[in-house]
Amino acid sequence: MKLRLAILGFALAMWAAPAFGQGCAMCYMSALGTTPKSQKALTKGVAVLLVPPVGMMSILIGAGFVYARRRDQQVEEEAVAVRENPE
Repeated sequence: MKLRLAILGFALAMWAAPAFGQGCAMCYMSALGTTPKSQKALTKGVAVLLVPPVGMMSILIGAGFVYARRRDQQVEEEAVAVRENPE
């Protein structure tokens, strides 16, 4: 299972790799022409805009895993109860 998860993570990382090349030349040159203080502010702004969606996505995926695990445990407990009491 861990191998599958590692392969999935690697595949997602490779799928997202082209996104790093999406910066247009005009935007890059415009940002490069600003002062170092402005460049740092742009970098921080990108990080600030990235954190909420990644955080929400992580929380929702984690909640899905927790829900699935609880559901599987409940189904297993019901199956054991049926095997022990076949009435």
